[in-house]
Amino acid sequence: MISYIIWNGSPEIFSIGFFSLRYYGLLFALGFLISQQLLYYIYKQEGKPINDVDTLTVYMIVATIIGARLGHVVFYEPSMLWENPLGVFLPFELSPFRFTGLQGLASHGGAIGILFALWLYSRKKNPNQNYLQVLDRIVILVCLTGCLIRLGNFFNSEIIGKPTESPIGILFMNPITERIMADADGTNPVEKIEINKNPEAVISKNGRVPMSIYLFFKPGTKEEQANEFIDWRARGIMAQQSEFVDMTDGSYNAQVSAEAAGTYAAKISFMGISRHPAQLYESFSCFILFLLLLWYWSKHKLNLPEGRIFGAFLITLWSLRFAYEFLKENQVAFEDSLSLNMGQLLSIPLVLVGIYVFVRSFTLKNTSTEA
Repeated sequence: MISYIIWNGSPEIFSIGFFSLRYYGLLFALGFLISQQLLYYIYKQEGKPINDVDTLTVYMIVATIIGARLGHVVFYEPSMLWENPLGVFLPFELSPFRFTGLQGLASHGGAIGILFALWLYSRKKNPNQNYLQVLDRIVILVCLTGCLIRLGNFFNSEIIGKPTESPIGILFMNPITERIMADADGTNPVEKIEINKNPEAVISKNGRVPMSIYLFFKPGTKEEQANEFIDWRARGIMAQQSEFVDMTDGSYNAQVSAEAAGTYAAKISFMGISRHPAQLYESFSCFILFLLLLWYWSKHKLNLPEGRIFGAFLITLWSLRFAYEFLKENQVAFEDSLSLNMGQLLSIPLVLVGIYVFVRSFTLKNTSTEA
């Protein structure tokens, strides 16, 4: 049977000084690059101006980034607008200087940004292209980009799911590994780290499961240094990672032992938290929706009723988002007091718009050939 999975992969591909290339950024960029090529194909098949694809790509990239960032700030951290207005769009911290990227992007904000940008495109760039017709083609690609972005969230160990006893639950261990191995001041005595699960362990209530971390210390590290590290630094790090480790039951137990090579190693026993891989649920759903919408477009193309794909997209994607929110942790504290979290509240109007557009597509004559 499938057992719970330990995810300890690094979110970074490589780093040079203060700059690092992360899987999230690469997947985000790939989403737009692949989508652009698919849009070339769609426009060629429909006999539309290929040059419009480049313009549309620019509209999409700018709208997605600005909309998603503003959406996160407005919906989840509005205080940033007056407390740290530069931080809304600056991808780095000034004191001390550190490249951070844009930390916090909201998909609902991205959706609003895209809807507005494509409205501008259909009116100013090419008045002959119907707004809904443009949306029908673009949302196919939005599904693929969303698939890759959620995969990037998985690499970042963010947007985590609630604890689960399911055998396909994920234990996100990289945030702990990264902090234990961090050596900014050159004093970290740890040379290597391994994380193992107990093969006989059973996931208990609320996804708690016994885990072990093995720390292998650098040659020359004294036993007292090793004990001090596990009693203070490692314990403190794990206590701060309450999303991934349960330290409330006193399960933390660490012991240093001598190795044959004359070095020291430590075994730390603790309770990990197995969680729903909510990012992968959404990523897989977006990919399946992408395939279905692309198939529907290829079947109808120029005979496609305007708004049909766009309406189906809104209904399906945001209904799934509403449902998946029940399996995800709230992003900010104020959501804990709400009966429905912010992601669900924002999904409802998008589903309602989708229903209207979808039903309307059955009452209109096809106008695709007029574009």
